[in-house]
Amino acid sequence: MRFLIKNVGIEPAAQEYSFVSKALGNVKRFLPQAKIWFTQCPEPSEESRFSKDLLCFFSYQGEFLKPCPGTTEHICCGYQILNVGTGCPMDCSYCILQSYFSEGGLKVFANIEKGLDIVLRRIDSEPNRIFRVGTGEFTDSLALDPVTGWAELLIPCFSCRKNAVLELKTKTDNIEGVLHSDCRDRIVISWSLNSPWIASKEEHGAASVRKRLEAARLCQSEGFAIGFHFDPLISYPGWKEGYLETLELMDRLLRPERIIWISLGSFRFMPPLKRIIRKRHPHSIVANGEFIPGKDGKMRYFKPIRVELYHFMMEHLHQWSDDLGLYLCMESPDVWEESMGWNPGDTEGLSAYLDRRVHKIFG
Repeated sequence: MRFLIKNVGIEPAAQEYSFVSKALGNVKRFLPQAKIWFTQCPEPSEESRFSKDLLCFFSYQGEFLKPCPGTTEHICCGYQILNVGTGCPMDCSYCILQSYFSEGGLKVFANIEKGLDIVLRRIDSEPNRIFRVGTGEFTDSLALDPVTGWAELLIPCFSCRKNAVLELKTKTDNIEGVLHSDCRDRIVISWSLNSPWIASKEEHGAASVRKRLEAARLCQSEGFAIGFHFDPLISYPGWKEGYLETLELMDRLLRPERIIWISLGSFRFMPPLKRIIRKRHPHSIVANGEFIPGKDGKMRYFKPIRVELYHFMMEHLHQWSDDLGLYLCMESPDVWEESMGWNPGDTEGLSAYLDRRVHKIFG
């Protein structure tokens, strides 16, 4: 692993789980430099709140499956978040997790197997509904996979269910655990993408855009459905040329077949994040744009900027293929109409559109 985790904490209530025992063996293999502490994880200080060198296993008491927290003013995709942990070993300047969590370090939920049983029973209880489930909302799905073994645990559970699809979303090229699985059905491996310039300047610790796309090519060649998320799109001098570099790489390395969806979303944030970015990433340019408060309280680019970003990406992606499952993340119907030329109407409409993509790819 490329991430420098110096301390691993295993809280007393977490030590009874077999998931933790297996992960502990992986810690010794992949993080030989790390000290292991069988104790309560420390209370965060202002400095340790953003620490990336502490990995803590603890028993999670919340709900393991929750709907994506959309707002009534914007169209949401109807995604379901599978909570496996919080925090990310990468340090992207724009990351919303910097303002979401007050706890320090990286958190892994030791009782994931127990929680997963509850989640799967719920999925099985609604056979006529499609559950689009992902783990990449509050952590990266694969960054810690060499230690956690999340892919090995989750993929077989979802691959055998016809009313669910599991999406593992990452900014890494850690796909070994994915490729070791014999399962392909109902599994989507996806990557967050940006321009190479933004990736190198703002996505600290992440794999390069080329390495992400090379990993995607390998997954695609091994029979996996893949997806991409251009979120956040960032307006900066030369952004068109930058995003074209990424699109040209996609054209050279990938086939458009079995790409289940590509989402587009522009940089948006709650106001306190700007201060955090200025303090932690003083050279970042992501907060330099023209922003206004949205109806959901988040700062967003002026509408014409967002429309231009989306229309540019849509136009060039459609030159590659018109069957990519393009959609906008957390946008209003009028922005959909002006940038994409259509809109799904509401959250239910977008959910139905994405469910049709699931049926198209997996049957």
